[in-house]
Amino acid sequence: MARSVGDGNRYQPALISWNVTSRCNLRCAHCYLDAGGGGEGTELTSAEAKTLLDQVAGTGSPVVILSGGEPLLREDLCDIAAYGTSRGLRMALGTNGTLIDDRTAVRLAEAGVRKAAVSLDSADPEKHDRFRGVSGAWRRAVQGIEACKNAGIGLQIHTTVTLQNHRELDAIAALGEDLGVHDFQFFFLVPTGRGKELVDISPEMYEALIREILRLRKDRDLAIRPTCAPQYVRIAAEMGLSVQDGERGCIAGIRYCRIDPKGEVTPCPYLPLSLGNVRETAFGEIWDGSEVLRNLRTGDALAGKCGRCEYRSGCGGCRARAYGLTEECRGAGGDYLAEDPWCLYRPGGGADAD
Repeated sequence: MARSVGDGNRYQPALISWNVTSRCNLRCAHCYLDAGGGGEGTELTSAEAKTLLDQVAGTGSPVVILSGGEPLLREDLCDIAAYGTSRGLRMALGTNGTLIDDRTAVRLAEAGVRKAAVSLDSADPEKHDRFRGVSGAWRRAVQGIEACKNAGIGLQIHTTVTLQNHRELDAIAALGEDLGVHDFQFFFLVPTGRGKELVDISPEMYEALIREILRLRKDRDLAIRPTCAPQYVRIAAEMGLSVQDGERGCIAGIRYCRIDPKGEVTPCPYLPLSLGNVRETAFGEIWDGSEVLRNLRTGDALAGKCGRCEYRSGCGGCRARAYGLTEECRGAGGDYLAEDPWCLYRPGGGADAD
């Protein structure tokens, strides 16, 4: 039975990222899912996928991002998208773009896919291909963008900010504009999956790059958002830039969650805390009943300077980064409520002197 979702339900999901498969045709250095070959036997079946979409529809009409791995390796992907569309859900695609030709793009559009987020990590094809682990990936991703555009599918470019590409964010935005894309998300690494093995930028560079991305948003008049960087809300205020009313730096567990290929629900793709499995518990029950999500929603249990920060309600710190880096220090389970170790801000104003 569908759950009622009246105005009293303050925490309806607005965005769900669903890793429909862990299979992938690329070998990206930073993959949080450690995607590659295999995994077909453990993925939610077509029937289970439709049951899940029924349950999600019982919570409202969120955007459901069909992601991976590479979601187009699922033969039933268009059927899944069409079923979600029929249930009133807003279906989107998170893809490396390399498997999208004109015919595939038309099928996706006919299935109701409204937007495709395509990964593009450099304006330099060779640099992108090295990061993605397969020669020709850049060229095929650009062709995928063109095919989606021709089919009338909205587009977004996803870029992972690394030591290798942090000087070319403006060039990537310019390339996107040339391709007709005006919507960008710049992701910062979180130490999970294969991303644990990468040498990351420093917290000082992180803060400076958030500022650069916000300047890009202002100067280019594009929809550009730093992601896995909740401090952008505080930094925008310091720069005199406006954010939308009620906008929050981290929405994990508040308006957003992830479902993995086996049906495990987590607050976000980078925070590997299982809240329950949709094969055993209905999605709406997990969303409403999780203690972890209650802690994320109130913020009252946040520790360290995040817990006493005046930007707590707008920022919240990156809970996945807190978990990943405390796990790294302890060699055991991390603390998702710890202070964000990359934040340089000292509550009360100014950079952290400690």
